[in-house]
Amino acid sequence: MPIWIVDDDRSIRWVLEKALAREGMAFNSFASATEALAALKEDSPEVLVSDVRMPGPSGIELLQRLKEKHPDVPVIVMTAYSDLESAVAAFQGGAYEYLPKPFDIDQAVELIRRALSESRREQALLEPLGEAPEILGQATAMQEVFRAIGRLSQSSATVLITGESGTGKELVARALHRHSARAAKPFVAINTAAMPKDLLESELFGHERGAFTGAQAQRRGRFEQADGGTLFLDEIGDMPAELQTRLLRVLSDGSFYRVGGHQQITANVLVIAATHQNLDARVREGSFREDLYHRLNVIRLRLPSLRERAEDIPLLARHFLAASAEQLRVESKRLSDQVVAHLTRLEFPGNVRQLENLCHWLTVMAPGQVIEIADLPVEFREQPASAESGDWIAMLGWEVERRLARGETALLDVLGRDFERALIAKALARTGGRRIEAANLLGMGRNTITRKIAELGIGDTESGSGNA
Repeated sequence: MPIWIVDDDRSIRWVLEKALAREGMAFNSFASATEALAALKEDSPEVLVSDVRMPGPSGIELLQRLKEKHPDVPVIVMTAYSDLESAVAAFQGGAYEYLPKPFDIDQAVELIRRALSESRREQALLEPLGEAPEILGQATAMQEVFRAIGRLSQSSATVLITGESGTGKELVARALHRHSARAAKPFVAINTAAMPKDLLESELFGHERGAFTGAQAQRRGRFEQADGGTLFLDEIGDMPAELQTRLLRVLSDGSFYRVGGHQQITANVLVIAATHQNLDARVREGSFREDLYHRLNVIRLRLPSLRERAEDIPLLARHFLAASAEQLRVESKRLSDQVVAHLTRLEFPGNVRQLENLCHWLTVMAPGQVIEIADLPVEFREQPASAESGDWIAMLGWEVERRLARGETALLDVLGRDFERALIAKALARTGGRRIEAANLLGMGRNTITRKIAELGIGDTESGSGNA
């Protein structure tokens, strides 16, 4: 099921074909929606990239027909007529993204790549789980996560997974499902920050035919798809206020209505939510409902950043290099000792996901079987000399500069909490979790360390109150 390009403009098809071929991405091209609809009788794409205005059926009509048979296929709509009406019609019809012409070809390819990744993930969610990849890690912080998964495996309580972006929150959610009594039922995931508000409501709760423009058929939402199983709500902190209210009602009594529907539907679903944001702060500022927060925060599980488990980087890198080699059907590459040592000193703000992407890049781009520092992308080769020598004050200054350059604010609070969390977590690891001994090592009182553990969510696998 390759990428389908549908455009009556031969030059547009040619440019996209060349760009996709250069990236090693399979594709089929069609000069009209009529040709694509004929092909749809025998096959279906993983991603559809379609012009809007063409002779014969329009791209919007093609989108509607595709969605009737294959509702989870992402559709990228492109048009030279950048008018609001086309954009609204595209999104209401379920388009993944809207691409006005002329477009930058690199941005278009990146958009197609993201849509392809989303398509494959959607397919995985709707197919039997099989043997999902196990979570890897030997660091103390990850052993705590593994123990938490074991303790929670027989629980039916709502779990809130916190941690920075790229730390593997969905993998942990899948592991919780796989080891639960619901393992034989569906695991369904949705990123609540990845789609417009109006579409998110339909994604979660489904819609009836004719509920809005483009709703050509009834569609079951994620809650219905996950009935009897687990629903993973990623980036819950970004959920719009109106949908927070609807979600709270579902969590309260397990019932809801499809968009445009009048029949009450009941679903038995275990909800696992995740966020990289500070939900306590969002509650205080009024952007997240406090009652929903308490409903979600029954059991909290915090995932460590990659810099908190740097000793796992060699293990993870070997795994990702092997996985990329298998996917591309090439011999697996390996890292030199110098590269391993270098990578363990890097920050990896994108965490495990960034390391995985790096390993895939190296599998494709590194010339030899043994990867040296010169083979790394330039952004991974560069690191301040002071950081290399272990000057942690200079490393902190480098981190502050990096965050300021990205436009981040409130650094004193964010980095201060990270600093305290690292100190306390390491002290607890050294003392085997004995708080009084850890407090003595740090020069703080027992009550203070207990309060800090609760505030910072350190080892927080207990009740949402933070008691240990």
